[in-house]
Amino acid sequence: MTDQPRSLLAALPLSAERRVQLQACWELTKPEITFQVTLSALAGYLLGCPEGLNGWHLLGTLTGTGLTAAGVGALNHYLERDYDAAMRRTARRPLPSGRVSPTTARYLGMLLVFAGVGLLCPVANALTAALAIATVLLYLYVYTPLKRRTKYNTLIGTIPGALPALGGWTAATNNLDVGGWTLFTILAVWQMPHFLSLAWMYRKDYERAQYRMLPVVEPDGRSTAWQTLGFTALLLPLGVTPYLVGVAGPVYLVGSILLGLYFLRPAVAFFRTRHVQDARRVLIASVVYIPALTGLIVLDWLLR
Repeated sequence: MTDQPRSLLAALPLSAERRVQLQACWELTKPEITFQVTLSALAGYLLGCPEGLNGWHLLGTLTGTGLTAAGVGALNHYLERDYDAAMRRTARRPLPSGRVSPTTARYLGMLLVFAGVGLLCPVANALTAALAIATVLLYLYVYTPLKRRTKYNTLIGTIPGALPALGGWTAATNNLDVGGWTLFTILAVWQMPHFLSLAWMYRKDYERAQYRMLPVVEPDGRSTAWQTLGFTALLLPLGVTPYLVGVAGPVYLVGSILLGLYFLRPAVAFFRTRHVQDARRVLIASVVYIPALTGLIVLDWLLR
């Protein structure tokens, strides 16, 4: 949890116990992931809205997307609470640590999802709301259980992970055409090095929790290193596709190439060494990539 929410909670006239509970509820929403998801929706919206931006429409779309993502985060905490307790990295999360009850997490998640989808349908459009529902169902009831059944779970999980970006596009255009699919593909491919590097760093933890992550199933790391490099390299040509289909301009083109090269450098190092330190550098570069890509899209949109 960031320092800002902590300081805000400390300023409220609440008991220490209530502050702990509110802090735990905030953590349940996975704010870092929710922020990334909302940024991807912003990128999709701006690509689909070359001019005549409706600020309230955009705000409603991003709010609905963020609420839905936060609800999915809380429900994911609920579904994986026993497995989180088995891993050192996640043992201090709100449910394993006992700071909040499973019932609270479940109802909070359901409330946020219903609020998010309920806002998207009238404010954005039915298509965007349908994509949000698909994201919820695929993430919670396909990707989440597959993490303990097959090493291909990460590849399958890229679909719900990339749908919010497509949802941003459909909110602006109300249709599923090539511009939206280019961003969807970029987001799907980006997730592979992001999660593979994380899985390599915490492979012992995942093994303890009986997750079938690729570094657990194939502990020598060859496939993990190859796939991390391959998918990161694939972002270079995919990153320019919004320009090629005419939904982004030259500023975006140049920036996306530079950003792709920035991401590729640690992936090459990890491919060569398979060291945890290099996997961490890949993870850091992946975390930078989405905000930077969104910033490029915003700048490109402003300069059109």
